[in-house]
Amino acid sequence: MAREFLLSKKTEQGLRLDPRTKLLLIFIISIFVMGGTGGEAMGLIRLVLCVVPAILLLTSKQCAKAVGYIAVFSVFYAVQIYVLPHLTGILNFLVLFTTGFFCRILPSVAIAAYAVKTTTVSELISGMERIHMPKEVTIPLTVMFRFFPTVFQESEAISDAMKMRGIKLGGKKSSKILEYKLIPMITCSVKIGEELSAAAITRGLGAPVKRTNICQLKFNFADVVLILFCCFVVFWAIASPIISAGGILP
Repeated sequence: MAREFLLSKKTEQGLRLDPRTKLLLIFIISIFVMGGTGGEAMGLIRLVLCVVPAILLLTSKQCAKAVGYIAVFSVFYAVQIYVLPHLTGILNFLVLFTTGFFCRILPSVAIAAYAVKTTTVSELISGMERIHMPKEVTIPLTVMFRFFPTVFQESEAISDAMKMRGIKLGGKKSSKILEYKLIPMITCSVKIGEELSAAAITRGLGAPVKRTNICQLKFNFADVVLILFCCFVVFWAIASPIISAGGILP
């Protein structure tokens, strides 16, 4: 069955996960990596969670994104482990803030990028309906998932047009970059928002009746493994303080 890049059509590539599994991974990584829930007891598990987006990006043949994510994350993580302990004063604070920001944010951004790239609108809506998510959540989430990829595509097209006219940093027309980039982006963003709202109405997302859907969603072996792993992460986050308080863990 033909799939979409949350837009029109896209061929099936790599490992296929249920959209509900992707949403669960985004939720778990956001809580335990970006949010830092669980403290020091989640150290190794948190690192494993950071590896998951790289593996999924590789399996979906997004090698450039996977390599970029691995390289950037590895650099900041290495600085955090090996360089930060030797710094003091304001430099220690700046490096701590920078490494902490990237090491926490990048995994969430990577797993969200994977989900957006490999999930169609129909699959997302069907998955949200399967878990009985309210329409007040489903509709904004669906529009958001389509809004950002479309804006990025428009931004690339505007940048290409600017290059054709010699508008770039260091060029004779570098002072016009803000004007030729910002104004078209604002206009495109407003237009994209209006078109996505119209598309949502056309798809009947706000209709009071139950929608039909041709997507055949089901959990496969990879979904089961990842769901069990997420359950283990939650269990360990809850159990580790209790175990530590009982003197079982050092």
